[in-house]
Amino acid sequence: MRGDAALVAMPLATLLPRGLCFLVAWIALMGFGPKDLPVGIAAAAAATWASTVLWPPEGRLSPSGIARFLMRFLMQSVNAGIDVARRACARRVDLKPGFVTCRSAVPAGMARDASCAVMSLQPGKLPVAVAADGTLLVHCLDLREPVAEQLAADEAAFCDVLARGGRDG
Repeated sequence: MRGDAALVAMPLATLLPRGLCFLVAWIALMGFGPKDLPVGIAAAAAATWASTVLWPPEGRLSPSGIARFLMRFLMQSVNAGIDVARRACARRVDLKPGFVTCRSAVPAGMARDASCAVMSLQPGKLPVAVAADGTLLVHCLDLREPVAEQLAADEAAFCDVLARGGRDG
């Protein structure tokens, strides 16, 4: 099994921070209780093992890319949320919903899947399918918006999070 081999080959200096991050996330979600800590440790260990399968040891993130992406994501979320609320509360619904196809610049694999997952969190646009050639089918609330350009900018910002620019998929 690839996960077992990856776990054995991965140095402790890589596994320990991952495990601690998962444990901190578990405590943040569940709260700190000494009697619950063994369950949290087991959950963090399982998540660390799963991460060896899903995230290769050479996979690196750019802290400055994460900061820029989060700022962009938060601003877009607020703007898109206001836009959706404005449209929902308007007397006359001003929508032209439909599907847009555009080519993804993110390589196939985990990077593209993660990019689509993050894009789906934004109000107003939802990637619904990806073809083998990288063509995205995106449902949007307003076809008059420059959806393809917005998605290209979102993908570029997402690739900046990945230390190697998301070129390994």
